[in-house]
Amino acid sequence: MFTTQQQPGQAVVEDPAERREAPVAEPPVERPRRPYGPRRILRDLGPQYAVNGLLGVVFSVSGPAAVTLAVGAAGGLSQAHTASWVFGMLLSAGLATLVMSVLYRQPLGFAWSIPGTVLVGPSLQHLSFAEVVGAFFGCGVLVLALGLTGVMRRVTAALPMPIVMAMVAAVFLRFGTDIVHSARTDLPVAGPMIAVFLLLTAVPALGRRMPPVLGAMLVGIAAVALSGRFALADGPTLAAPVFTAPEFTWAAQLELVVPLAITVLFVQNGQGQAVLTAAGHRPPINAYTVASGAFSLVNAAVGAVSACVTGPTNALLTASGERHRQYTAALVYAVLFLACALVAPAIVRAMLATPEAFILTLGGLAMLRSLLQAFLTAFSGPHALGALTAFIVTVSGLDLLNLHAAFWGIVIGWAVARLTTPRGATP
Repeated sequence: MFTTQQQPGQAVVEDPAERREAPVAEPPVERPRRPYGPRRILRDLGPQYAVNGLLGVVFSVSGPAAVTLAVGAAGGLSQAHTASWVFGMLLSAGLATLVMSVLYRQPLGFAWSIPGTVLVGPSLQHLSFAEVVGAFFGCGVLVLALGLTGVMRRVTAALPMPIVMAMVAAVFLRFGTDIVHSARTDLPVAGPMIAVFLLLTAVPALGRRMPPVLGAMLVGIAAVALSGRFALADGPTLAAPVFTAPEFTWAAQLELVVPLAITVLFVQNGQGQAVLTAAGHRPPINAYTVASGAFSLVNAAVGAVSACVTGPTNALLTASGERHRQYTAALVYAVLFLACALVAPAIVRAMLATPEAFILTLGGLAMLRSLLQAFLTAFSGPHALGALTAFIVTVSGLDLLNLHAAFWGIVIGWAVARLTTPRGATP
């Protein structure tokens, strides 16, 4: 390439080739796309996407909500504070999912950090709830700042996908074993659900008319009704959020902020990113990191744990259908979550009144395809040993330094992959 020297009074002539080749700086936060209008959204919406969105809600407000209630009870929280916690999680998850899925035209299902909820449990034994809420605010600010800097996209790009998917496979494994456990302990409920799911899967003509997971859910509801085991307890119906003034202490900030942020950024968002990528989407990593931080601050205002993009939720939202229409499943999920937030106490009571086998079997059947995809991605290619290491460490439950095993699975699996993968191998 040649250059010309500018003469006095002569205009500078720019080489078109140089203009084309000039690198364009990538913005720290991914730019949203032009949102679809109502007509396009209604045209893209179909029964299977509505079912996937409904299943995401059923899953999220059952087991995860039960974990929250258990942690709140063990930590001595009042019923009002616990109900406010659940309200905040449902509200922020619905709003974040609605906004992000519309702006980026892909399923971006938000929920709340279950590992973060479990992490808070022991802290409530020696910290006041106000101190824990202060840590929730600190975590939200940290996650928001990391998202705005654009660093998370570079970090995740450095992680080989098989390592992350091995961690996802380890986390999702329990959903598969839950099916076996439910069939062993409650066959009258789990058995018909499994049988109908296999029938609709094995006979494609039937499966096209009735999605297998929907068929399993309907049969499960009938089995529960016939068993007479659905007993709804009395209690309030409408949500009544409670504001807890945060107390910022060094003890709480040092103990909780970084571990909570790691569960959001790597354990939960890492799962979500891996699941969405495996489904053929290009998730805006920095954008949903910013959203996680911002809505974590919303959660903290009502005493709730951090918001995040989760693997199981997005696995359900992308379980079937055409990729470019799967965002509608997220919109259904978001609208239903917002409705659930208004009646959070009643929703939680209803789900807790349902036999455990129904929830576990339904969630396990819905997750089977995603579990299979995680195994196929993790254990093929040159990173197989590192992926196996990540899987084993995550399954082991290792919790060094009060950090979740999924984080250590990624770290140790990545280190093994670096040592053992042939030079020049691609992720």
